[in-house]
Amino acid sequence: MNTTISKFSLLAAFLLVAIGSGTGCRKELLTALPENQLAEAVSFETPDRFLSLLNGIYAQCKQGNFLGSRYSVFTDVRGEEFLNETGNGVTGLQTWNHTVVESTNEVNYIWNAGYQTINSINIYLEGAQANSRNLGNDALLANYLGEARFIRALCYHSMVLIYCRPYTDGNGSNLGLPLRLKAERLAIDNDLARSTVAEVYAQILDDLNFAETNLPATPASATIRAHKNAAIALKARVYLGMGRYADALAEANKLVPAAAPFKSPTGVAHELQANVKTVFTNYTTTESIFSFPFTTNNLPGTQNALGYYYNPAPRGNGEYSLNKAGSGIVADSVAFAVSDDRRGLIIIHTNNKPYLNKFAAGPQSTDFGPMIRYAEVLLTAAESEARVNGVNQRAVDLLNAVRTRSKGTAYALTDFADADALVAAILKERRIEFLGEGLRNFDIMRLNNPFPAKANVAAIPSSSNTYIWPMPSGERQVNKLLLPNP
Repeated sequence: MNTTISKFSLLAAFLLVAIGSGTGCRKELLTALPENQLAEAVSFETPDRFLSLLNGIYAQCKQGNFLGSRYSVFTDVRGEEFLNETGNGVTGLQTWNHTVVESTNEVNYIWNAGYQTINSINIYLEGAQANSRNLGNDALLANYLGEARFIRALCYHSMVLIYCRPYTDGNGSNLGLPLRLKAERLAIDNDLARSTVAEVYAQILDDLNFAETNLPATPASATIRAHKNAAIALKARVYLGMGRYADALAEANKLVPAAAPFKSPTGVAHELQANVKTVFTNYTTTESIFSFPFTTNNLPGTQNALGYYYNPAPRGNGEYSLNKAGSGIVADSVAFAVSDDRRGLIIIHTNNKPYLNKFAAGPQSTDFGPMIRYAEVLLTAAESEARVNGVNQRAVDLLNAVRTRSKGTAYALTDFADADALVAAILKERRIEFLGEGLRNFDIMRLNNPFPAKANVAAIPSSSNTYIWPMPSGERQVNKLLLPNP
């Protein structure tokens, strides 16, 4: 793991907590302990520290180089919806045109940020359980462990999607990620072989099942802290990506009633907002299931922010415009009608190029990083319903719930000759609804579809070695057991 120095980041935080807590002249602190032991001896001394360290894990996961913004950008611009405007290698040019190599910046810093977060989680899981007596609340401990394991599942799932072959290619038999599940504190821990894709997915599901069992149903901050419905929604996404549609449907059905009105019957009462624009101005509505918050005192960083990439000046740098011709969904005036409210989340710049305006809280860039919305659960249920049970009214109703919310033309059951036609409409709806929210790479790869051509970039078939990212050069230097992608 290429985190020989930064793997101690959480331990260093433990020390800072201890130093700032006013130790006075306690005799037991006069005896010198190794740094790791000292850090872990004081880090879980009080209930407040359990929570503070857990909050630190959330902060680490949402850093600009990872899930807070850049990961979502990179996984979207690999698809056909965006055109690169600046030619800036720092902001994902090689990702956009499918020319990344093992030394490319984003290939390395996404990996490093992901595994730093995972190791912090592993340290937390060990420390919290070893010092549970200091918390004195078994239910709260289970809650905290569930949150940590939810984040670990989110990290692993996010990374397996870009560095490894899709689960549906070989039923998970291809090389996956090194599966690090123990706290690592020494450089000798770096060497670890890759597990299979199937083994990585099995761990993701194990973490999410644990999280679902132990997370609270209605936390105080439902949109920014993991809760039971968030674990269920992420599990539905994972099963969808595995092609296990009956399982995806079973999970989605926990949050989606059999018939309209569609509102989660358990836990947080998730439902669509009347106007889709509300979701991108008020980030804590019941449509948001999980997101990463930012404030003026806690920003993702200038070249990391979602608005920086997608908005033209003065609110951003206009790194990527929308592809208004050819393969881009913006060019489809039938599925994505001019009257569709979601067109209102697009602006036309003075150069007559369209830009995505979902993330418009510039120049401060305090937009939340959306991870899971109820609209996704509805469309997951619709697609899984169609794949499992064929063309049926419920699948069409679920699709229409998302579509007509934005004044899209409602579909009738008779519009679809077969399940394939209905699934195609649902997939197109996902492209419209989640434009710029980091799901396009997921949808292309789970179906083993080619990345469509765009501008001067040729299509990338699923057989190409550029279909997935390579193993990072930094990791290969320190992990002698890491095999490259074929």
